[in-house]
Amino acid sequence: MKHLLIIKLQKRNDEASELQTILTKHGCIIKTRVGLHDTDGNHCSSEGLIILELIGSDKERNEMMAEIGVLKSIDVKNISI
Repeated sequence: MKHLLIIKLQKRNDEASELQTILTKHGCIIKTRVGLHDTDGNHCSSEGLIILELIGSDKERNEMMAEIGVLKSIDVKNISI
């Protein structure tokens, strides 16, 4: 089974450093990380999307999701397929 976490940052510049701290703390359960944001070369969007492929136990994944979930301008979706 694959475990994916989709994270949408509404205010990327405001919360990115806090989110990065959480992701670094739980880095051992992150197998793959892809980050996306809109830019046209002159303007960088304040929204961002991060897709994570997670490994580890349910407990480890749930702890990370709970920490991310308290950030104000971030939406999180957990997908297991």
